[in-house]
Amino acid sequence: MTAGGGGEPAAARTYGGWRRSRGMGLFGLGPGATIAVLATLTIAIITMSLSASTLLVLGPVCAAVLAGSVLRWDGLTLGQALLQRARWTGRGRTGFRGGPMATHPWSLPGVLAPTVLLSVADRRGSSYGVVFNRRLRTMTVTIRCAAQSTWLADPGQANAWVANWGGWLAGLGHQPIVRWVAVTVDAAPACGSRLADYLTGRLAPDGPAAARRILAQLVATSPAAAAEVSTWVSITLDPYASASRPRRLGDVLAEVDRALPGLVDGLGGCGLSVLGPATAGQLAAIVRGAFDPASRGELARLLTPSGRPGLALPGWEDAGPVAADEQRDRYRHDGATSVSWAWHEAPRQPVAHDVLARLVTPGDWPKRVSLLYRPLPAAQAARVVEDQVNAAAFRDHLRRARKLDPKARDLADHEQALQAAREEALGAGIGFVSVFVTVSVLDEADLGQAVADIEARAETAKLRLRRLWASQGPGFAVTLPCGIYPPALARTWPH
Repeated sequence: MTAGGGGEPAAARTYGGWRRSRGMGLFGLGPGATIAVLATLTIAIITMSLSASTLLVLGPVCAAVLAGSVLRWDGLTLGQALLQRARWTGRGRTGFRGGPMATHPWSLPGVLAPTVLLSVADRRGSSYGVVFNRRLRTMTVTIRCAAQSTWLADPGQANAWVANWGGWLAGLGHQPIVRWVAVTVDAAPACGSRLADYLTGRLAPDGPAAARRILAQLVATSPAAAAEVSTWVSITLDPYASASRPRRLGDVLAEVDRALPGLVDGLGGCGLSVLGPATAGQLAAIVRGAFDPASRGELARLLTPSGRPGLALPGWEDAGPVAADEQRDRYRHDGATSVSWAWHEAPRQPVAHDVLARLVTPGDWPKRVSLLYRPLPAAQAARVVEDQVNAAAFRDHLRRARKLDPKARDLADHEQALQAAREEALGAGIGFVSVFVTVSVLDEADLGQAVADIEARAETAKLRLRRLWASQGPGFAVTLPCGIYPPALARTWPH
């Protein structure tokens, strides 16, 4: 593609500017950890000046506190890693058993346990599903979409889609009831049942034998050449934060119904064909298919307009697994095994709009890739970016006071903080973003190949993923359209 009247090719547009939030503290620590380190050093110095024998007792304790706060391994401090391991060892609840013999028959495991599926009638006479999280008091509505490919699209059109998506995300900062948004791409090898079901009722009994034979061969070979790709946009709302302050459940759902049309209409210009909100039956089928990948073919038959006579879609009470066991490095559920990762480091360089294409394209195993975005309210975004600029300036001043040479990463981080502040001042939205990936295999012998495939695809996407050690169950749930957001769960006292 060339620009206006010249013959020079148009420069490819790139995107970037992600940075890890960093507080104003020593050694890259936050304010709380910095105060703990300074208090420990002060206690050690005072003890040293008063009594050497007392220092022999308090010295190891102070050294342990300093080591746990300062030393890092794979992005975590030593204290955080030990605390995570202690929680995993001591909680003793890593297995789930459902079914008629369980205490709570057919409920969902782990962080999905507080969720309830509601069916809400909209203004047009149809209905859609809402996942109500009783622990977080949030409502999640999932929009079914069909993503338009950028491979055959004009580069200018692809850039316009990205710009509209950025504008849609920026607008979320002005929606006080929007808590976070998750975009999930579910890709799996096709089981072939959809094509077989489509042709079964359409074959003419008196048709040519050659034509019937060709169609039968097509159905027999379709699983090796086809894939199923679904795209969901899950919008999590907090109706209790609206100006009307609803109290009853009916008023809460009415608030959700009022906010939903404006949010859905904005997705139309982002390279998505909006298929409408998912119904309660469709949401239950998605969750059931994730826990039991072998049932995807049967669930696909139930989701077709003709369905299966005498059978109905699963409800929320039977969408979960019959049995699930969470291991430190994997999650076993209903004859399948899954592994989940989280975004550990963003791309360091600017990337093109199709950087995630290789990661989300179908492979040999079912997988889900979820991008989570939590917008900051417009009134709070300016203060947050200014705090980040001040923290970067403090680290720069501290480094010069210690007469240390500047590091390239610190200089780049300072410049990115300034750029974010400038863009926010011009109207850009600010938010926290993360990526979660889950892959499932029916035969655990294939797990090593599936893990290697995902990590290789992440490298091509310029992402550094971190395996969710001792958190495989929550990681699995994040990639489902249920409104699970790990930081919110970490800040909420369990009920």
